[in-house]
Parts: sequence; structure tokens; C-alpha cells
Amino acid sequence: MITPLKALRKNRFKTVLIFISMSVSICAIFLISAISGGVVGMFSSMLKTDGDIIVTQKGIADTFFSDINATLVKPISHMEGVKEVSALILGAAPVDALPIVGIYGVSEGRFKSYHLTHGHYPSRGEVLLGSKIDDTLKHPSSIILSKKTFHVSGVFKSRIGFEDGGVVMGLSDGGELFHKSASIILISLNDLSKSDSVKDQVQMLSADLEAKTTDSFIDSYNQFKIIKTSSDVIGAMAFLMGILGIVSMMSMVVNDRKGEFGIMRSIGLSSRVIILKLLSETLIVAVVAFFVAWGISEGVLELIEHADKFQGYINGEITTVLLIKVFMVSVVMALFGTFMPALYASRIDPMSLIQKDRA
Repeated sequence: MITPLKALRKNRFKTVLIFISMSVSICAIFLISAISGGVVGMFSSMLKTDGDIIVTQKGIADTFFSDINATLVKPISHMEGVKEVSALILGAAPVDALPIVGIYGVSEGRFKSYHLTHGHYPSRGEVLLGSKIDDTLKHPSSIILSKKTFHVSGVFKSRIGFEDGGVVMGLSDGGELFHKSASIILISLNDLSKSDSVKDQVQMLSADLEAKTTDSFIDSYNQFKIIKTSSDVIGAMAFLMGILGIVSMMSMVVNDRKGEFGIMRSIGLSSRVIILKLLSETLIVAVVAFFVAWGISEGVLELIEHADKFQGYINGEITTVLLIKVFMVSVVMALFGTFMPALYASRIDPMSLIQKDRA
């Protein structure tokens, strides 16, 4: 009996087509999952830097639309269990030649979160640039935001793409730019067991406030849900396209190898043996396609991360969990796509082939 590897070499053209179909599908799943996870991870990391509790305006769909009073920082800082409080304005605007850039207005206490590579923290009318946008703009000494010129006081480096490709300014400058006091307030606690007590006290300050733990906020944030849902839908489509490609190719393979399967049936081999033979062939292709797709995906993610066009806002990481998930998806895709053609091959009647040849 022909071994799986010999069978694949014997049908090289169709093997290559199956391999390409699976590789493209697996690459799509890798990239979609990694990029969506990267976007969520970057924003989550930014919020978690100084925040165990996040305070926003109640009932808003997005933090960009939130507007709360920054003067609440003082009474919150005196609550039992509170270590540190900072206010943050989140916005976006064109900067010189760039069509859209993340703008962060921050209270003075949060400046320490931005690690300077050179220069100093901004005073009134000054801004910090992330290293990515600084490189993109060719190290400017000043930038224009909403027709107002800001002096560049320094440059910082951040592992969070949203920040590294963004502009940081003082809270008062951010408030004038976006016509609000603060978007969110971040509360750092001395003791996480006090989180429920602090949340209750914060919400008692105003009926328009909503306080959540950072993890709870991230889990319920609408934009993250949209990103994850979109990722799952597109990933599912890539999965189905991969299955259809395998079914199509394997059907042609089975049709070309009818004689081989007829002989296997005539010498007494069971349907199970034929099915397992075809499944093993496709699994070999699936494993090779998985590793090739993994390598290609890592290369694409590296290019995206360093592409000036994306300003560091789009990147992704293939984690161990994602690797295991995609490997399992690859195996399932191979098995599902091969099973029906394999079942057909296992039921080929050798007598019908003999009669067809005589005719």
C-alpha cells in the first residue's frame, strides 16, 4: 500500500493547491486574531498603567465621548485605600501631514508613566511626542494642532503602540483642545480589597459617574466587543473558505485515484483504512501549512509594526494560546475538509470500475 508521503508526492500539483489553500486560510486566522488581540491589548495596557479603577461618564458608548469634571481628582485622592489618582483626556486630531493621531491630555502626576528618551516633560503650550511619531515627522521642534502651534519639549518611548505613535500634553491644554475637563479618571489602590468601597464612594459624588474595575471595564467596553466579534466573524469565514478549498481539491484527488481505492477495496481493506489514509495525508499537509503560515504571519506582523503608514497603532503578537488555538483549528479544518471525499473514496465499488473499463 502506498504510504501517505508517497501519495502526496505522486499527486504533487493537487497537494500544492491544498497546501496553498490551507496556508492562506491559516495565515488569515493568525493575522486577524493577532491584530485584533493586539489592538485590545494595547488599549488595555494603557489603562492598566496607573488604574485599578476607571471612572467615566455614565452611559457613554466610548471613552472619547466621556466628559467628567477633573476637579473630582482631589476628593477621590482622599478616599480610604486610594494610592494615586490621575485624570486623562483621550482624543484624536490631524498633526501636520498625518491625517489622525492619538492625543492624550494628562494630569501632572501621570507624566512619570512616559519614559523620556530626551528632553523634559511638557509645560503649558508644550507636548511630548512618542518615538514613532517623532521619527515619522522627522524630529520636529514644534507641531500644529487645531491651528495652534505647540513646542516639542521631549520624546518618550512606549511599548504601547497607541502611545508611541501619539502626542502627550498637559490636561489643561488637552481640555482647551477638546473642550472638556477629563475623559476618564484612573484610580490606583493600596489595597485591591477596597475596590468595591472606593467604587461606591466615587459614584456617590455624582449620578453622572460610573466607576468600574479596570478588568470589568475592559470586558464590557463596547469597542472591544465590536473588534472581537468582527475578528471572530472574519476568522470563521477564513475557516470555512479553507474547508471548501480542501473539499474541492480532495474531491479531485479522490476522482483521480479511483483505481487505487478500488484495488484497496478488492484486496479486502476496510472503509476505515481508506478514510484514515486520506485523513493522514491531509493532516501532514495541514501541519506543514500551519508552520509555514506561522512564519509568514510573524513576518507580516513585524512589517506592520514598523510601517510608518500605521504609526505603531496596528500591531499584534502570536501568543502561545493563539498558537495552540490556530493549530487545533488547522487540524479540524483538515479533518472536516477531507472527511466527505474520504468517505466517498471508501465506498468505491471495485466491480463498477471493472465494468467501466470493459465498456
